[in-house]
Amino acid sequence: MTTLPSPPQVQPLGVAVFAATYLLISLRRLSWLGFDRPAGALLGAVACVVLRVLTPAEAMAAIDPATLLLLFGVMGMGAFLALDGFFDEFEGTLVAWAGSPTRLLGGLVWSAGLLSALITNDAVCVLGAPLVLRLIARHALPPLPFLLALATAANTGSVATLVGNPQNMLCAQLGGLSYRQHLLWFLPLALIALAINHAVLAWAFRRELRASTLRPAATPRRPLHPRSRLTLAVIAASAGAYTLGAHLAWAATAGFVALMLLHRRDTRQLWGRIDWSILLFFAGLFVVVEGLLRSGAPAWVFAHGSLAALAAGKLGWLRLSGAFLVGSNLVSNVPFIMVVRPQMATLPDPRFGWELLAMVSTFAGNLTLLGSVANIIVAEQAQAHGGLGFLEHLRIGLPVTLLTTLVGALWLLAVMPLR
Repeated sequence: MTTLPSPPQVQPLGVAVFAATYLLISLRRLSWLGFDRPAGALLGAVACVVLRVLTPAEAMAAIDPATLLLLFGVMGMGAFLALDGFFDEFEGTLVAWAGSPTRLLGGLVWSAGLLSALITNDAVCVLGAPLVLRLIARHALPPLPFLLALATAANTGSVATLVGNPQNMLCAQLGGLSYRQHLLWFLPLALIALAINHAVLAWAFRRELRASTLRPAATPRRPLHPRSRLTLAVIAASAGAYTLGAHLAWAATAGFVALMLLHRRDTRQLWGRIDWSILLFFAGLFVVVEGLLRSGAPAWVFAHGSLAALAAGKLGWLRLSGAFLVGSNLVSNVPFIMVVRPQMATLPDPRFGWELLAMVSTFAGNLTLLGSVANIIVAEQAQAHGGLGFLEHLRIGLPVTLLTTLVGALWLLAVMPLR
């Protein structure tokens, strides 16, 4: 008589540390503790070592330096755009081109979406939110459509490249994905998804946009400074290096260093424009998720329903897309990717699975206000204008996410050959 293997034993301490860390991250900020997301992730990492969920060596080994270096390099190049005054110069050009709030909304969607593919969605929101808030104040525009345009389009457009957002970077490193091949498959999808994003926003806010006007003299038009052109050229050259097969993390960092040499400005001006808290947040999450994996809880869950079983059959990859969408919002996209990492090798086509996970976890960021760091960045910077409410975001995020995820899954099945 054949005996079935017993389910893996679960160590509750690792699960408890992960749950407590996730609670801290989800609550965004505890007023009585003064903790934000990065502090919550760091607390969880320290707890893993102090409570002996992981040894110090295991905790250090869990941190993926390539992902952190890639984030650093891309954010550094984005910091030069801010120093150059690129967004101030772009503001006047955008208003002059638009001529109306409806066209301005479209211009914002497409510019934020395409730029996010080069310097990450989070950087676009950090650097672009002040521009959007100035536009709202100078032209007495309704805040909600333009705030949502920035946040959702930055998420949507970032699907085009493996450096467009942190979850794509992580999938690239863990799945060994090719930047050039990803770009060929996903750039057309990004354009389709941005068109969907634009259409949903324009329809939902059509009355508010028609009732508003732009004030021609409110936003002066400025020529693009030579330094801004130089920075854009180096960012484009870095993208070219990725496409030719260069190491993503070192190519991005080389682009950042090249800009330091070419601009010859005091580099102390740069460090304050790089969001170090994001690097801390990811480093802490790497440790906490490793503690969860070693607890045996994910293995216990997957013993009762594996990703490979979900992917089986004609509708398998569509079912898996749904699971990725739900998981990315229950656990947050980056931790979810790290949790399912051991299961990815069991899929019928692991490469297809990693590309699907990168796409779904990106579009999943638009579902709720807490689904993406980019959303939170915009919401927090917009507090003076009423911010973004959970239900206000869900009104746009739900249709955008469901439509782009369904179209994305069908697109990938159509264009990417399965092994």
